[in-house]
Amino acid sequence: MDSRIYIVDGARTPFLKARNAPGPFAASDLATAAGSALLARQRFAPEQLDEVILGCASPSPDEVNIGRVVALRMGCGLKVPGWTVMRNCASGMQALDSAIANIRTGRSSLVLAGGVDALSRAPLLFSDAMVRWLSGWYASKTVGQKAAALRQFRPGYLAPVIGIMKGLTDPVVGQLMGQTAENLAWKFGIGRDEMDAFAVRSHQRVVAAQEAGHFDAEIVPLIDRDGTVYKDDDGVRNDASMASLARLKPFFDKKYGKVTPGNSSQITDGAAWLVLASEAAVEAHGLEPLGCIVDSQWAALDPAQMGLGPVHAATPILQRHGLGLNDLDAWEINEAFAAQVIACLRAWRDEDYCRNELGLDGALGMLDEGRMNVDGGAIAQGHPVGASGARIVLHLLNVLRRENWQRGIASICIGGGQGGAMLIERVQEND
Repeated sequence: MDSRIYIVDGARTPFLKARNAPGPFAASDLATAAGSALLARQRFAPEQLDEVILGCASPSPDEVNIGRVVALRMGCGLKVPGWTVMRNCASGMQALDSAIANIRTGRSSLVLAGGVDALSRAPLLFSDAMVRWLSGWYASKTVGQKAAALRQFRPGYLAPVIGIMKGLTDPVVGQLMGQTAENLAWKFGIGRDEMDAFAVRSHQRVVAAQEAGHFDAEIVPLIDRDGTVYKDDDGVRNDASMASLARLKPFFDKKYGKVTPGNSSQITDGAAWLVLASEAAVEAHGLEPLGCIVDSQWAALDPAQMGLGPVHAATPILQRHGLGLNDLDAWEINEAFAAQVIACLRAWRDEDYCRNELGLDGALGMLDEGRMNVDGGAIAQGHPVGASGARIVLHLLNVLRRENWQRGIASICIGGGQGGAMLIERVQEND
Protein backbone atom coordinates (compact mmCIF):
# COMPACT_ATOMS: atom_id res chain seq x y z
CA MET A 1 0.00 0.00 0.00
CA ASP A 2 2.39 2.61 -1.31
CA SER A 3 0.01 5.49 -2.04
CA ARG A 4 -1.99 7.42 0.54
CA ILE A 5 -5.73 6.96 0.81
CA TYR A 6 -7.08 10.05 2.51
CA ILE A 7 -10.08 10.28 4.81
CA VAL A 8 -11.59 13.65 4.01
CA ASP A 9 -14.57 13.60 6.35
CA GLY A 10 -17.09 11.30 7.96
CA ALA A 11 -20.47 11.19 9.65
CA ARG A 12 -22.88 8.74 11.19
CA THR A 13 -26.35 8.58 12.61
CA PRO A 14 -27.09 8.02 16.27
CA PHE A 15 -27.22 4.29 16.93
CA LEU A 16 -30.79 3.45 17.95
CA LYS A 17 -31.51 0.41 20.09
CA ALA A 18 -34.04 -2.09 18.78
CA ARG A 19 -36.97 -2.43 21.15
CA ASN A 20 -38.80 -5.52 19.91
CA ALA A 21 -40.51 -3.58 17.12
CA PRO A 22 -39.49 -2.01 13.81
CA GLY A 23 -37.50 1.15 14.42
CA PRO A 24 -38.53 4.57 13.09
CA PHE A 25 -36.12 4.45 10.14
CA ALA A 26 -35.45 2.00 7.34
CA ALA A 27 -31.82 1.27 6.51
CA SER A 28 -31.92 3.50 3.44
CA ASP A 29 -33.40 6.33 5.55
CA LEU A 30 -30.47 6.09 7.95
CA ALA A 31 -27.83 5.99 5.24
CA THR A 32 -29.47 8.77 3.25
CA ALA A 33 -29.74 11.09 6.27
CA ALA A 34 -26.11 10.70 7.33
CA GLY A 35 -24.77 10.72 3.78
CA SER A 36 -26.75 13.76 2.66
CA ALA A 37 -25.55 15.81 5.63
CA LEU A 38 -21.97 14.72 5.01
CA LEU A 39 -22.06 15.55 1.30
CA ALA A 40 -23.71 18.93 1.94
CA ARG A 41 -20.61 20.21 3.71
CA GLN A 42 -18.08 19.10 1.07
CA ARG A 43 -16.29 21.25 -1.51
CA PHE A 44 -17.43 18.97 -4.32
CA ALA A 45 -20.90 18.18 -5.64
CA PRO A 46 -22.40 14.72 -5.01
CA GLU A 47 -22.34 14.14 -8.78
CA GLN A 48 -18.54 14.43 -8.71
CA LEU A 49 -18.15 11.22 -6.71
CA ASP A 50 -16.73 8.32 -8.68
CA GLU A 51 -18.80 5.77 -6.78
CA VAL A 52 -20.79 5.05 -3.63
CA ILE A 53 -20.07 1.79 -1.76
CA LEU A 54 -22.30 0.75 1.13
CA GLY A 55 -21.88 -2.25 3.40
CA CYS A 56 -25.08 -3.88 4.60
CA ALA A 57 -25.56 -7.29 6.19
CA SER A 58 -29.35 -7.31 6.14
CA PRO A 59 -30.83 -5.19 3.33
CA SER A 60 -34.60 -5.30 2.99
CA PRO A 61 -36.04 -7.21 0.01
CA ASP A 62 -37.05 -3.96 -1.73
CA GLU A 63 -33.56 -2.46 -1.32
CA VAL A 64 -31.26 -5.38 -2.09
CA ASN A 65 -28.68 -3.14 -3.78
CA ILE A 66 -29.11 -0.52 -1.10
CA GLY A 67 -25.91 1.26 -2.14
CA ARG A 68 -27.48 2.32 -5.44
CA VAL A 69 -30.79 3.21 -3.81
CA VAL A 70 -29.09 5.51 -1.31
CA ALA A 71 -26.77 7.05 -3.91
CA LEU A 72 -29.81 8.13 -5.92
CA ARG A 73 -31.66 9.37 -2.85
CA MET A 74 -28.64 11.46 -1.80
CA GLY A 75 -28.67 13.26 -5.14
CA CYS A 76 -25.53 11.71 -6.61
CA GLY A 77 -27.21 11.59 -10.00
CA LEU A 78 -27.85 8.83 -12.48
CA LYS A 79 -24.21 8.44 -13.53
CA VAL A 80 -22.56 7.72 -10.17
CA PRO A 81 -22.43 3.95 -9.60
CA GLY A 82 -23.70 2.68 -6.27
CA TRP A 83 -23.17 -0.83 -5.01
CA THR A 84 -23.43 -2.95 -1.91
CA VAL A 85 -20.95 -5.21 -0.13
CA MET A 86 -21.48 -7.76 2.62
CA ARG A 87 -18.90 -9.21 5.02
CA ASN A 88 -21.18 -9.67 8.04
CA CYS A 89 -19.97 -7.52 10.95
CA ALA A 90 -17.26 -5.89 8.82
CA SER A 91 -19.46 -4.87 5.89
CA GLY A 92 -18.77 -1.19 6.54
CA MET A 93 -15.03 -1.83 6.74
CA GLN A 94 -15.23 -3.90 3.56
CA ALA A 95 -16.82 -0.92 1.81
CA LEU A 96 -13.80 1.16 2.82
CA ASP A 97 -11.40 -1.53 1.65
CA SER A 98 -13.23 -1.85 -1.68
CA ALA A 99 -12.89 1.91 -2.13
CA ILE A 100 -9.17 1.66 -1.34
CA ALA A 101 -8.72 -1.03 -3.99
CA ASN A 102 -10.49 1.00 -6.66
CA ILE A 103 -8.59 4.17 -5.80
CA ARG A 104 -5.26 2.34 -5.92
CA THR A 105 -6.01 0.84 -9.33
CA GLY A 106 -7.05 4.22 -10.68
CA ARG A 107 -10.67 3.28 -11.33
CA SER A 108 -11.84 5.83 -8.75
CA SER A 109 -10.43 8.90 -7.09
CA LEU A 110 -13.24 10.16 -4.84
CA VAL A 111 -15.50 7.64 -3.08
CA LEU A 112 -18.23 7.73 -0.45
CA ALA A 113 -18.03 4.47 1.50
CA GLY A 114 -19.64 3.22 4.68
CA GLY A 115 -22.15 0.85 6.20
CA VAL A 116 -25.71 0.57 7.46
CA ASP A 117 -28.18 -1.82 9.02
CA ALA A 118 -31.63 -1.47 10.52
CA LEU A 119 -31.62 -4.67 12.55
CA SER A 120 -34.91 -3.80 14.26
CA ARG A 121 -36.49 -4.39 10.85
CA ALA A 122 -35.05 -7.84 10.31
CA PRO A 123 -37.94 -9.91 8.95
CA LEU A 124 -40.09 -12.55 10.55
CA LEU A 125 -40.21 -15.52 8.18
CA PHE A 126 -42.57 -18.37 7.48
CA SER A 127 -41.32 -21.82 8.48
CA ASP A 128 -40.66 -24.39 5.75
CA ALA A 129 -43.78 -26.25 6.87
CA MET A 130 -45.93 -23.15 6.37
CA VAL A 131 -44.36 -22.45 2.98
CA ARG A 132 -45.08 -26.02 1.86
CA TRP A 133 -48.67 -25.72 3.07
CA LEU A 134 -49.16 -22.44 1.24
CA SER A 135 -47.70 -23.97 -1.90
CA GLY A 136 -50.23 -26.77 -1.69
CA TRP A 137 -53.06 -24.34 -0.97
CA TYR A 138 -52.33 -22.18 -3.99
CA ALA A 139 -51.99 -25.30 -6.15
CA SER A 140 -55.48 -26.49 -5.10
CA LYS A 141 -58.02 -26.00 -7.88
CA THR A 142 -61.24 -27.55 -6.63
CA VAL A 143 -63.32 -27.06 -3.50
CA GLY A 144 -62.43 -30.59 -2.43
CA GLN A 145 -58.73 -29.97 -2.82
CA LYS A 146 -58.95 -26.77 -0.78
CA ALA A 147 -60.95 -28.55 1.93
CA ALA A 148 -58.29 -31.26 2.09
CA ALA A 149 -55.58 -28.62 2.38
CA LEU A 150 -57.44 -26.93 5.23
CA ARG A 151 -57.65 -30.26 7.10
CA GLN A 152 -53.86 -30.58 6.82
CA PHE A 153 -53.19 -27.13 8.28
CA ARG A 154 -51.73 -26.98 11.78
CA PRO A 155 -51.70 -23.79 13.93
CA GLY A 156 -48.04 -24.42 14.68
CA TYR A 157 -47.25 -23.58 11.07
CA LEU A 158 -47.89 -19.93 11.94
CA ALA A 159 -45.01 -19.75 14.42
CA PRO A 160 -42.60 -17.23 12.85
CA VAL A 161 -38.94 -17.86 12.19
CA ILE A 162 -37.01 -14.89 13.61
CA GLY A 163 -34.80 -13.70 10.79
CA ILE A 164 -32.16 -12.04 12.94
CA MET A 165 -31.66 -15.24 14.96
CA LYS A 166 -30.97 -17.14 11.75
CA GLY A 167 -28.64 -14.37 10.60
CA LEU A 168 -26.70 -14.48 13.85
CA THR A 169 -26.29 -18.26 13.72
CA ASP A 170 -23.24 -19.67 11.99
CA PRO A 171 -24.47 -22.28 9.48
CA VAL A 172 -21.19 -24.22 9.52
CA VAL A 173 -20.78 -24.77 13.26
CA GLY A 174 -24.47 -24.27 14.10
CA GLN A 175 -23.79 -21.79 16.89
CA LEU A 176 -25.18 -18.37 17.64
CA MET A 177 -22.56 -15.63 17.81
CA GLY A 178 -23.05 -15.47 21.57
CA GLN A 179 -22.26 -19.15 21.85
CA THR A 180 -18.92 -18.53 20.15
CA ALA A 181 -18.27 -15.92 22.84
CA GLU A 182 -19.01 -18.59 25.44
CA ASN A 183 -16.38 -20.76 23.73
CA LEU A 184 -13.78 -18.03 24.23
CA ALA A 185 -14.79 -17.47 27.83
CA TRP A 186 -14.16 -21.16 28.49
CA LYS A 187 -10.92 -21.25 26.45
CA PHE A 188 -9.33 -18.30 28.27
CA GLY A 189 -10.95 -18.73 31.70
CA ILE A 190 -12.88 -15.46 31.57
CA GLY A 191 -15.26 -15.01 34.49
CA ARG A 192 -18.71 -13.47 34.60
CA ASP A 193 -17.51 -10.63 36.84
CA GLU A 194 -14.79 -9.72 34.31
CA MET A 195 -17.34 -9.54 31.52
CA ASP A 196 -19.77 -7.45 33.52
CA ALA A 197 -17.01 -5.09 34.68
CA PHE A 198 -15.94 -4.59 31.07
CA ALA A 199 -19.56 -3.84 30.11
CA VAL A 200 -19.98 -1.34 32.94
CA ARG A 201 -16.81 0.43 31.85
CA SER A 202 -18.10 0.62 28.27
CA HIS A 203 -21.28 2.36 29.43
CA GLN A 204 -19.35 4.68 31.73
CA ARG A 205 -16.95 5.68 28.97
CA VAL A 206 -19.76 6.36 26.49
CA VAL A 207 -21.65 8.45 29.05
CA ALA A 208 -18.51 10.46 29.79
CA ALA A 209 -17.84 10.94 26.08
CA GLN A 210 -21.42 12.09 25.46
CA GLU A 211 -21.22 14.58 28.30
CA ALA A 212 -17.91 15.89 26.94
CA GLY A 213 -19.35 16.22 23.42
CA HIS A 214 -16.90 13.75 21.92
CA PHE A 215 -19.50 12.34 19.52
CA ASP A 216 -20.92 15.67 18.39
CA ALA A 217 -18.58 16.02 15.43
CA GLU A 218 -19.55 12.67 13.96
CA ILE A 219 -23.26 12.27 14.70
CA VAL A 220 -25.96 13.66 12.39
CA PRO A 221 -29.27 13.93 14.32
CA LEU A 222 -32.33 12.20 12.89
CA ILE A 223 -35.94 13.41 12.79
CA ASP A 224 -38.80 10.96 12.27
CA ARG A 225 -42.17 11.59 10.63
CA ASP A 226 -43.67 12.69 13.95
CA GLY A 227 -40.98 15.32 14.49
CA THR A 228 -39.14 13.36 17.18
CA VAL A 229 -35.43 14.17 17.23
CA TYR A 230 -32.83 11.47 17.79
CA LYS A 231 -29.46 13.02 18.53
CA ASP A 232 -27.59 10.49 20.67
CA ASP A 233 -26.89 6.77 20.82
CA ASP A 234 -29.87 5.71 22.88
CA GLY A 235 -28.88 2.30 24.22
CA VAL A 236 -26.43 3.76 26.72
CA ARG A 237 -27.19 3.17 30.40
CA ASN A 238 -25.86 5.84 32.74
CA ASP A 239 -26.95 3.66 35.66
CA ALA A 240 -25.08 0.54 34.55
CA SER A 241 -23.49 -1.19 37.53
CA MET A 242 -22.17 -4.57 38.54
CA ALA A 243 -25.28 -5.07 40.64
CA SER A 244 -27.68 -4.31 37.78
CA LEU A 245 -25.80 -6.54 35.33
CA ALA A 246 -25.58 -9.37 37.86
CA ARG A 247 -29.38 -9.69 37.75
CA LEU A 248 -29.31 -10.66 34.06
CA LYS A 249 -29.30 -14.34 33.21
CA PRO A 250 -27.10 -16.02 30.59
CA PHE A 251 -28.85 -16.03 27.23
CA PHE A 252 -26.90 -18.37 24.96
CA ASP A 253 -26.04 -21.14 27.44
CA LYS A 254 -28.72 -20.85 30.07
CA LYS A 255 -27.30 -23.57 32.36
CA TYR A 256 -23.56 -22.99 32.36
CA GLY A 257 -23.08 -19.75 30.42
CA LYS A 258 -21.72 -16.35 31.38
CA VAL A 259 -22.65 -14.27 28.34
CA THR A 260 -25.75 -12.15 29.02
CA PRO A 261 -27.57 -9.37 27.18
CA GLY A 262 -25.80 -6.97 29.53
CA ASN A 263 -22.27 -7.94 28.52
CA SER A 264 -23.10 -8.29 24.82
CA SER A 265 -23.55 -5.67 22.11
CA GLN A 266 -27.08 -4.47 21.47
CA ILE A 267 -29.30 -5.09 18.44
CA THR A 268 -29.24 -1.66 16.84
CA ASP A 269 -30.04 0.51 13.80
CA GLY A 270 -27.46 2.92 12.39
CA ALA A 271 -25.33 4.13 9.50
CA ALA A 272 -21.79 5.51 9.11
CA TRP A 273 -19.98 7.04 6.11
CA LEU A 274 -16.49 8.25 5.20
CA VAL A 275 -15.30 10.22 2.19
CA LEU A 276 -12.12 8.64 0.79
CA ALA A 277 -9.92 10.37 -1.76
CA SER A 278 -6.69 9.96 -3.67
CA GLU A 279 -3.99 12.60 -3.49
CA ALA A 280 -5.05 13.79 -6.96
CA ALA A 281 -8.66 14.26 -5.79
CA VAL A 282 -7.49 16.13 -2.70
CA GLU A 283 -5.56 18.57 -4.88
CA ALA A 284 -8.25 18.87 -7.56
CA HIS A 285 -11.02 19.77 -5.11
CA GLY A 286 -8.96 21.66 -2.56
CA LEU A 287 -9.82 19.18 0.18
CA GLU A 288 -8.40 19.17 3.71
CA PRO A 289 -8.01 15.53 4.80
CA LEU A 290 -8.38 14.50 8.40
CA GLY A 291 -6.30 11.35 8.15
CA CYS A 292 -5.34 8.46 5.96
CA ILE A 293 -5.73 4.70 5.84
CA VAL A 294 -2.19 3.35 5.83
CA ASP A 295 -2.84 -0.40 5.71
CA SER A 296 -5.61 -2.98 5.96
CA GLN A 297 -5.79 -6.71 6.55
CA TRP A 298 -8.32 -9.53 6.48
CA ALA A 299 -7.89 -12.85 8.27
CA ALA A 300 -9.80 -16.07 8.85
CA LEU A 301 -10.01 -18.59 11.67
CA ASP A 302 -12.30 -21.22 13.20
CA PRO A 303 -15.92 -19.92 13.05
CA ALA A 304 -16.49 -21.28 16.55
CA GLN A 305 -13.84 -18.80 17.80
CA MET A 306 -14.72 -15.93 15.48
CA GLY A 307 -14.29 -13.34 18.25
CA LEU A 308 -10.50 -13.62 17.98
CA GLY A 309 -10.63 -12.17 14.46
CA PRO A 310 -9.12 -8.82 15.57
CA VAL A 311 -6.01 -10.63 16.80
CA HIS A 312 -5.52 -12.44 13.49
CA ALA A 313 -6.15 -9.32 11.38
CA ALA A 314 -4.28 -6.70 13.40
CA THR A 315 -1.15 -8.77 14.09
CA PRO A 316 0.06 -8.89 10.45
CA ILE A 317 -0.28 -5.09 10.27
CA LEU A 318 1.84 -4.74 13.37
CA GLN A 319 4.46 -7.04 11.87
CA ARG A 320 4.57 -5.24 8.53
CA HIS A 321 5.15 -1.90 10.20
CA GLY A 322 7.44 -3.08 12.97
CA LEU A 323 5.02 -2.07 15.72
CA GLY A 324 4.23 -3.42 19.15
CA LEU A 325 0.78 -3.34 20.67
CA ASN A 326 1.54 -0.19 22.65
CA ASP A 327 3.41 1.61 19.88
CA LEU A 328 -0.04 2.73 18.71
CA ASP A 329 -1.69 5.68 20.38
CA ALA A 330 -5.22 4.25 20.24
CA TRP A 331 -7.15 1.08 19.45
CA GLU A 332 -10.76 0.49 18.53
CA ILE A 333 -11.75 -3.16 18.91
CA ASN A 334 -15.44 -3.61 18.23
CA GLU A 335 -17.23 -4.86 21.32
CA ALA A 336 -19.38 -7.65 19.96
CA PHE A 337 -19.15 -9.28 23.40
CA ALA A 338 -17.15 -8.43 26.50
CA ALA A 339 -15.80 -11.99 26.53
CA GLN A 340 -14.63 -11.61 22.93
CA VAL A 341 -12.61 -8.44 23.52
CA ILE A 342 -11.10 -9.79 26.74
CA ALA A 343 -10.18 -12.99 24.87
CA CYS A 344 -8.34 -10.95 22.24
CA LEU A 345 -6.27 -9.31 24.96
CA ARG A 346 -5.57 -12.71 26.53
CA ALA A 347 -4.57 -14.24 23.17
CA TRP A 348 -1.89 -11.60 22.59
CA ARG A 349 -0.48 -12.41 26.05
CA ASP A 350 -0.57 -16.19 25.51
CA GLU A 351 2.77 -17.70 24.42
CA ASP A 352 1.20 -20.86 22.99
CA TYR A 353 -1.54 -19.05 21.12
CA CYS A 354 0.85 -16.56 19.54
CA ARG A 355 3.22 -19.33 18.48
CA ASN A 356 0.71 -21.93 17.32
CA GLU A 357 -2.02 -19.73 15.83
CA LEU A 358 -0.18 -16.57 14.76
CA GLY A 359 3.21 -18.02 13.87
CA LEU A 360 5.08 -15.66 16.19
CA ASP A 361 8.18 -16.35 18.24
CA GLY A 362 6.31 -15.59 21.45
CA ALA A 363 3.59 -13.54 23.05
CA LEU A 364 3.05 -9.98 21.82
CA GLY A 365 2.36 -8.78 25.34
CA MET A 366 -0.24 -6.80 27.22
CA LEU A 367 -2.20 -4.08 25.43
CA ASP A 368 -2.66 -1.00 27.59
CA GLU A 369 -6.44 -0.89 27.99
CA GLY A 370 -6.25 2.83 28.56
CA ARG A 371 -5.54 3.12 24.84
CA MET A 372 -8.44 0.88 23.77
CA ASN A 373 -12.02 2.03 23.18
CA VAL A 374 -11.36 5.19 25.13
CA ASP A 375 -14.94 6.40 24.56
CA GLY A 376 -16.58 3.02 25.08
CA GLY A 377 -17.97 0.80 22.40
CA ALA A 378 -20.71 -1.39 21.02
CA ILE A 379 -21.80 -2.91 24.32
CA ALA A 380 -23.11 0.54 25.23
CA GLN A 381 -23.62 2.07 21.79
CA GLY A 382 -24.92 -0.91 19.86
CA HIS A 383 -23.74 -2.93 16.88
CA PRO A 384 -25.70 -2.29 13.67
CA VAL A 385 -23.80 -5.03 11.91
CA GLY A 386 -23.24 -3.38 8.54
CA ALA A 387 -22.24 -0.02 10.03
CA SER A 388 -19.85 -0.92 12.86
CA GLY A 389 -16.73 -1.42 10.76
CA ALA A 390 -17.04 2.09 9.35
CA ARG A 391 -17.98 3.60 12.73
CA ILE A 392 -14.85 2.38 14.51
CA VAL A 393 -12.60 3.78 11.76
CA LEU A 394 -14.40 7.13 11.89
CA HIS A 395 -14.27 7.34 15.67
CA LEU A 396 -10.66 6.22 15.86
CA LEU A 397 -9.71 9.10 13.58
CA ASN A 398 -11.69 11.53 15.71
CA VAL A 399 -9.93 10.28 18.85
CA LEU A 400 -6.52 10.73 17.23
CA ARG A 401 -7.37 14.29 16.23
CA ARG A 402 -8.89 15.20 19.59
CA GLU A 403 -5.97 13.89 21.63
CA ASN A 404 -3.30 15.06 19.19
CA TRP A 405 -2.24 11.44 18.72
CA GLN A 406 -0.76 10.07 15.52
CA ARG A 407 -1.85 6.51 14.71
CA GLY A 408 -4.13 3.70 15.72
CA ILE A 409 -5.75 0.47 14.62
CA ALA A 410 -9.45 -0.26 14.22
CA SER A 411 -10.28 -3.96 14.26
CA ILE A 412 -13.42 -6.07 14.23
CA CYS A 413 -14.47 -9.70 14.57
CA ILE A 414 -16.66 -11.14 11.85
CA GLY A 415 -19.31 -13.84 12.02
CA GLY A 416 -18.17 -16.89 10.08
CA GLY A 417 -14.69 -16.81 11.53
CA GLN A 418 -12.92 -13.76 10.10
CA GLY A 419 -11.33 -10.53 11.25
CA GLY A 420 -10.62 -7.15 9.72
CA ALA A 421 -8.25 -4.34 10.71
CA MET A 422 -7.10 -0.96 9.45
CA LEU A 423 -4.11 1.17 10.43
CA ILE A 424 -5.12 4.84 10.56
CA GLU A 425 -2.91 7.92 10.78
CA ARG A 426 -3.87 11.49 11.51
CA VAL A 427 -2.82 13.99 8.85
CA GLN A 428 -0.69 16.76 10.30
CA GLU A 429 -1.44 20.31 9.24
CA ASN A 430 1.86 20.57 7.36
CA ASP A 431 1.43 17.25 5.50
